[in-house]
Amino acid sequence: MDAVTTHDCCASSRATIPDLVVIGAGSAGFSAAIRASELGANVALIGHGTIGGTCVNIGCVPSKTLIRAAEVLHHAKSSSRFAGIAGAARLNDWSALMAQKDQLVADLRGAKYHALLPDYETISYVEGRARFTGAGIKAGSAIFPADRVVIAVGASPAIPPIEGLAATPYLTSTSALALDRLPASLLIIGGGVIGCELGQMFARFGVAVTIICRTRLLPKSEPEISEALAGYLRDEGITIRDGAQYERIRRGETGIAFDVTIADRAETIEAEQVLIATGRRANTSGMGLGTAGIALDRNGAIVTDEHLATNRCGTYAAGDVTGRDQYVYMAAYGAKLAAENALNGNSRRYDARAMPEVVFTDPQVASVGLTEAEARRQGYEVRSVRLDLAQVPRALAARDTRGLIKLVAEAGSLMLVGAHILAPEGADSIQTAVLAIKHNLTVADLAETLFPYLTTVEGLKLASLGFQKDVAKLSCCAG
Repeated sequence: MDAVTTHDCCASSRATIPDLVVIGAGSAGFSAAIRASELGANVALIGHGTIGGTCVNIGCVPSKTLIRAAEVLHHAKSSSRFAGIAGAARLNDWSALMAQKDQLVADLRGAKYHALLPDYETISYVEGRARFTGAGIKAGSAIFPADRVVIAVGASPAIPPIEGLAATPYLTSTSALALDRLPASLLIIGGGVIGCELGQMFARFGVAVTIICRTRLLPKSEPEISEALAGYLRDEGITIRDGAQYERIRRGETGIAFDVTIADRAETIEAEQVLIATGRRANTSGMGLGTAGIALDRNGAIVTDEHLATNRCGTYAAGDVTGRDQYVYMAAYGAKLAAENALNGNSRRYDARAMPEVVFTDPQVASVGLTEAEARRQGYEVRSVRLDLAQVPRALAARDTRGLIKLVAEAGSLMLVGAHILAPEGADSIQTAVLAIKHNLTVADLAETLFPYLTTVEGLKLASLGFQKDVAKLSCCAG
């Protein structure tokens, strides 16, 4: 662990008795502590392990820089889609790439976590594993009052109950991003965000990848997007086995062997290594939450209300430990809100209605709001429009028409309730739809808005026009 200046809040002249105790020193914990400090509170920020939490250390930052590196390899190889161009790239030194990734992580951890602490005089950082006791919150040798608390201890990879797994070596997303060498073949169990992102990444680095899942890829996404993405991954040589029933995993002759049943047929899938990518589980064990009477759901996540308050008076929870909306920006948003409510009363409500979601595959999957099925389950009468990227001039000019845009609107008012993009630049395009949903705009509002020509986001305008017109019969920029 990197060296951290540790303050004992009980002994500190700055914060003899903290106004707020924040448990967890990741993005959510820092967000809560900083907001509380801005409000004039003295804060005890309790951290255990490497400061900075999941995103900067073992999640977003390391995975996305490696995904971008893999994209460079792929784009060089796919440059022949333009006439007269031939390109090639290869991975020369995996160790050098990993060292560069590690340096980026260290730099960001230093700049966005370590270096911030001295700037906030009312935040005292305490190293230790926090636990609720009858006397208060114990961390190291210190005990803090438990009157006003924000719990933000994050989550870890969830390990499914597969027979034989405990006796079989396996990777998680954490260890997969720290491999000292690439395996020849990799089986990924789980077709969610992590499975899709890392599966494509490793395949582009030359690993033979198989993704297996119980239902389909990205099961919470629109089925059209799930099906299309599966096709694009298969085009890159990735084997996808969906609809599988997991039977038993064991050591095989060359690595691991996974016995499954697919379409009533028994099969065995073999690979050098296996990566478990079946979701994440809240880090709530060993905290004495039962002693404190804090309710957990069946997956071990802390139950909170619309104010992020737990059932224990004065105790709030935010981020991945709540088991919902597991994105770093939602963790930071929720923690800020929780700190304000803990200090000033429940004046703010957690609102994820306009939460953007991105899967950093290529093409990228970006969504906001409700899918068509979700909207119908919530009682909406809906209309939807699907626009293939072959109708978007940007995609034609880039000679890459992989993808689609689907908009979901309330049938009567045509208010936008969901937007779903599968496109190489989908992540940067979704924010326009985020603002539209946040401010209750209709698809007519989007259709009447000026969009720059030859951009992916222009596809939102074209899809909006599709509620009233046949886009194929319009000239460039006509609406």
